[in-house]
This record gives sequence, structure tokens and C-alpha cells, in this order.
Amino acid sequence: MGPLLAFIVLASVTNASPVPPVKAVSPINQPVFLTVPKPPEGLTLYNPNGEVIARCRKKDDSFGNCKMEPGVTLDDLMNAWVHAYQETQK
Repeated sequence: MGPLLAFIVLASVTNASPVPPVKAVSPINQPVFLTVPKPPEGLTLYNPNGEVIARCRKKDDSFGNCKMEPGVTLDDLMNAWVHAYQETQK
């Protein structure tokens, strides 16, 4: 088994490509966030099919002044609010 092992080692050394030099990585000196992300200014309500039902504006700490898309009923809007609530619970 000695000659077989020597042959395998010799074959692997002659076919090997040279190892590229390793470059030093400089440490990160800047913070991850340069600016604080802004909270959302509005809310878009979707139905379970992914269709837009209404767009709402943010007022203080809540969303209001919702404008429904054409052809959308109040039931569709209420179902979209329920769908949004269920998605936040996941």
C-alpha cells in the first residue's frame, strides 16, 4: 500500500493549483446604521388574495383616514383589518 499512497500524494501535489495569498480584513469602524430607520407613514390593507383594499394615513400613534379602493365594500375593509391583525400574530 505504500507505493499506492505515494502515487496518490504525488498526483494530488502535481495537479494542485497554488493557494492564493490571504488578505487581512480590516475591522469595521462604522456603525451598522448611519441613520435611524423612520417608522411607516401609512398602512396599506390587503385581502388574503393580495389585492389592495385600502390605504390609511398615520395620525399620532394610530392609523386612520383610510381611503378604500374603487369597488371595495365595507365588508372587504373589515375583512382586510382582520387579515392584517392575523398576520401580525404569526
